[in-house]
Amino acid sequence: MTVLSPAHPAPTPTGAQVRRGTPEYRRIGAALFLTGFSAFSLIYCAQPLLTAFTRDFHVTPAQSALSLSLTTGCLAVSILIMSAVADSFSRRRVMLTSLLAAALLNGLAALAPTWNLLLLCRALEGLALGGVPAVAMAYVAEEIHPRDLGVAMGQYVGGTAFGGMMGRVCIGLLAGVTSWHAALLVMGGLGLLSAAGFALLLPASRGFQPRPAAPAREHLRRWAAHLRTPGLGALFTLGFLNLGVMVAAFNYLGFRLHAPPYALSAAAISLIFLTYLLGSAASSWGGRMADRQGRLPLLRAGLLLSGAGLALTLLSPLPVIILGVTLITVGFFVTHSVASSSVGHLARRDKGHASALYLLAYYAGSSVVGVLGGLAWAAGGWPLLVALCAALLGLGLTITRQIPRR
Repeated sequence: MTVLSPAHPAPTPTGAQVRRGTPEYRRIGAALFLTGFSAFSLIYCAQPLLTAFTRDFHVTPAQSALSLSLTTGCLAVSILIMSAVADSFSRRRVMLTSLLAAALLNGLAALAPTWNLLLLCRALEGLALGGVPAVAMAYVAEEIHPRDLGVAMGQYVGGTAFGGMMGRVCIGLLAGVTSWHAALLVMGGLGLLSAAGFALLLPASRGFQPRPAAPAREHLRRWAAHLRTPGLGALFTLGFLNLGVMVAAFNYLGFRLHAPPYALSAAAISLIFLTYLLGSAASSWGGRMADRQGRLPLLRAGLLLSGAGLALTLLSPLPVIILGVTLITVGFFVTHSVASSSVGHLARRDKGHASALYLLAYYAGSSVVGVLGGLAWAAGGWPLLVALCAALLGLGLTITRQIPRR
């Protein structure tokens, strides 16, 4: 999944930056892949377990979704805070601390004896992980030579997409043969191993020196300026709606497929998340096509693809539902890749602050719409949930009119 960096890279002499093909470059690429994998597998590993949480803690589907919504909501707030203070600390230390704390909290969530304690651990996990997207790409921009930046960025983004998929698939398979407690413990252990690999591989910064953070009023001024910039507010709203629809659909699809007539196991349901592989490819395709065809047509195409996928999931045959989920995933990735890149395109200055606002809205959408989807599911089942998501996608299509054609 594409992730923007709100931190501000400091300019460095080109001669001091790492070039592709060197041992240091390979170490940075491997470390960043581990970073993306660990962070996003820990964020989304709760999603395949919602039916198990409902059963074991005797909570409603909407309440079980809080195990993901609280994580992404706290992540959104943490990214905004870290974007303002990250320049005062070592890039490497911020990322390592985030990864270690999140992995340990995931392990504690696995051992939580009560629902409230599990939710507390997941909320703290989101706060801890804010340090990763806040500085990861800033580190790349500061350390890697501009001509080799694209591949290095791709390794981090590839790690995030792979982590988001494997966090869903692996934990569902593990929970199917053991228990959700063991599955969360294993995921926390993988997070600790990834953090250890990161610490061994990532070189210390050469192009960054910690510096005092700007006053809070200065950050508020920059954020307010972006909200007044034509088109940026629409992109922030689009990020909110796009991820919100994706998370709501995936949260409650498991409940639908777990019940008769499908009666699928948690392991079987988790395999549906392999559609992320196509989604990741669609993200790159969407970026290339946006350069050729323009951003607005691709944004609208992504939203329409997701809408078509939602419509297919209303039908009964399981293969048709899986096709619908695939279209939802591809549509989501196309929309997100174009919207996130458009933020940097439209922001006139302080692009890091614009990225922070996009990520705030993006993850807030996961939290808010994820909960609203649970209420729709409880009130009217899958048809009402689809109606809610379709209405939000329709709102997104309307909002695209506010995005400048440039």
